[in-house]
Amino acid sequence: MSTIKSIIITLFLFLFMAEVNAMNNSPKSDPIDVKVDSLLKLMTLKEKIGQLNQYTSQWEMTGPAPAAEDMQNQLEQIKTGLVGSMLNVTGAEATKEAQKLAVENSRLGIPLVFGYDVIHGYRTLFPIPLAEAASWEPALAKKSASIAAKEASAAGIHWTFAPMVDISRDARWGRVMEGAGEDPYLGSLFAAARVKGFQGDDLSSTSTVAACAKHFAAYGFIEAGRDYNSVDISNNTLHNTVLPPFKAAADAGAASFMNAFNVIGGIPATMNTYLLRDILKGEWEYDGMVVSDWNSVGEIIKHGVAPNKKEAAKLAIIGGCDMDMEGRCYVDHLEELVAEGTIDEALINDAAGRVLKMKFELGLFDDPYQYSNTEREKEVILSAENLAVARDAARKSIVLLKNEQEVLPLAKSGLSIAVMGELAEDKDSPIGSWRASAIPNSAVSLIEGIKGNNEQKNDIQFTQGIRLIDGEKSFVKELNFNTTDRSGFEEAKVLAQKSDVVVMALGENCFQTGEGRSQTDIRLKGLQMEFFNEIYAVNPNIVVVLMNGRPVVLGEIAEKAKAILEVWHLGLESGNAIADVLFGDFAPSGKLPVSFPVVTGQAPIYYNHLSTGRPDNGEGNVFWSHYTDAPKVPLYPFGYGLTYTNFEYSDISLDKDQISFDEFVKVTVQVKNTGKREGTEVVQLYIHDLFASVARPVKELKAFKKVTIPAGESKEVTFSLTPQDLAFYNIDKKWTAEPGDFKVFVGTNSRDVKESHFKLVD
Repeated sequence: MSTIKSIIITLFLFLFMAEVNAMNNSPKSDPIDVKVDSLLKLMTLKEKIGQLNQYTSQWEMTGPAPAAEDMQNQLEQIKTGLVGSMLNVTGAEATKEAQKLAVENSRLGIPLVFGYDVIHGYRTLFPIPLAEAASWEPALAKKSASIAAKEASAAGIHWTFAPMVDISRDARWGRVMEGAGEDPYLGSLFAAARVKGFQGDDLSSTSTVAACAKHFAAYGFIEAGRDYNSVDISNNTLHNTVLPPFKAAADAGAASFMNAFNVIGGIPATMNTYLLRDILKGEWEYDGMVVSDWNSVGEIIKHGVAPNKKEAAKLAIIGGCDMDMEGRCYVDHLEELVAEGTIDEALINDAAGRVLKMKFELGLFDDPYQYSNTEREKEVILSAENLAVARDAARKSIVLLKNEQEVLPLAKSGLSIAVMGELAEDKDSPIGSWRASAIPNSAVSLIEGIKGNNEQKNDIQFTQGIRLIDGEKSFVKELNFNTTDRSGFEEAKVLAQKSDVVVMALGENCFQTGEGRSQTDIRLKGLQMEFFNEIYAVNPNIVVVLMNGRPVVLGEIAEKAKAILEVWHLGLESGNAIADVLFGDFAPSGKLPVSFPVVTGQAPIYYNHLSTGRPDNGEGNVFWSHYTDAPKVPLYPFGYGLTYTNFEYSDISLDKDQISFDEFVKVTVQVKNTGKREGTEVVQLYIHDLFASVARPVKELKAFKKVTIPAGESKEVTFSLTPQDLAFYNIDKKWTAEPGDFKVFVGTNSRDVKESHFKLVD
């Protein structure tokens, strides 16, 4: 260590101790805040701006220094303390080498923070987030996020850009796969669970990573479901639907937030002072840091709000964006903006302080290299324990949509089973989009899972039958769907004719969903529908295994298939988990976190809609809210999901018919398992505020309980509803409950419910 750096560190310690002594008279002061303030006093303006600058890795950190001018510039900026964070540097060895560049060369030795998109696992891949939300088990999401954090941190990662907590009602949007679906209550529970899973109880632990709630805000409401498009929503929708999961993430202690790409009402989210200054950092008193999305500061220019990067930098830092991800606007222009008096240095201090705070919380100043442990990396990643949790998560994420004549579960012997479809042998698509450092083609395929199922002694035959994709399958290229090659049809038909049952894998390649994968038509692509009908003509006993990252339009399949299993993209243990459900080793218990439309033209479609002034065809004429060419209700509603038994709900019992603002009402229902198998049911409670200062949704999920009931037995399920559960953002811009009449619903999904009512009185 150089003499100059030793002097600086000694000065830092002196200032810190002075601040600690002063802090004794201020019991509410946070020691980390004191450290941040002390360090800021040692930093030049340029160094503070450097903390707000984030680059992606452009070379292998363990190799020789790059020769290209741009890469050399990046290298020199890291060495001189002008980079606060790096993206996409992974692996214990690589992160250690990159960290040395900053710590051992810059004047103050401030460590870098390494960020990476760990969305549903690092190397052990779990179900995509939308699928995991179908488990209706936030504790499961917390567990999978915790394992993802252990693996990522073992590879030197400090910070994940997850969870995505955007509410979305539009299946055309490719990024619907990253979130928890259409409901703000369910979304809030999963947001908090994932934050706590990633961060644990102690962010300085080397087995945790900093979470990042994204995309703030309303990215899931982009027009036409087209990625990066504009958003124009009301304050009512913003506060009652969009913001609750973000508030839950903030309350759970999320270390960071990420800006959305979109505008809201013409104002880019990256510079939106109402979102960032008034709500997040103001009303919510959020003390974490805010990072832009990739070049979203620079894209303020494309939005037509700033003429150049200098103006974009000004608007973003004033708006409340703390770190510039790959925009190179802050590092190039903030110093000049301060020098000319256009912005106050206090804005830089606040932003840099938030970045430094996260680094202190991560323990990087105690040991910049503590995450980069090659031995731990070998022990933790892809462990048997991790894979066991991945299998459990996958099983619980599967939703049974149809089971005519109880064709499922399949017998373990005495059957001839034809397995077909390209997706049935695909070992890559089950991994899903946003796959972090997963090894390509490393998932257990459906056919592998079926053939490997314990004690299964059926005659299993496989034929591809249909190809879904022509040519290369790649995240960075558009997919070409097979629309001409029917060469496998005849062989598949021959096999189907001589088989007792056909298990047919249909759906989506994993790169049909994710960022940049919006679609105008969410029907099954290529020749899949034609193939289904060809096989159905010779053997109608078809079990469809639906692999997809979004709700899809099923068309005739919904009517004709004997059974339909929604299996999403389930991660590495996909085939094993599906086989567990197919053969009854695990009874399906998932429920849809999104509505499935009948046709694409219904999108966006969601259960918690407003009534409209003409909701019903009461007069027997055309002038009511409907379509003339399709139903207005979904094929499968939010909360829907079957299992291998049946449940019967009693009428709802309330312990009182009215409550005041300091009381609660107990809602009780008896649920009976009327079948021959033990089953798990998600009992769901919804409310409807009949008359309020603004129109309220026809139903709103407010509670649920997942219960397991033996065959022939009943279980009493009780909920407690408080006035806080009835609160909403009202006409006076206050989050409050209003006195009045309420309906309460309890049932197996958002459509099939029992109903009662009560009053809230002053």
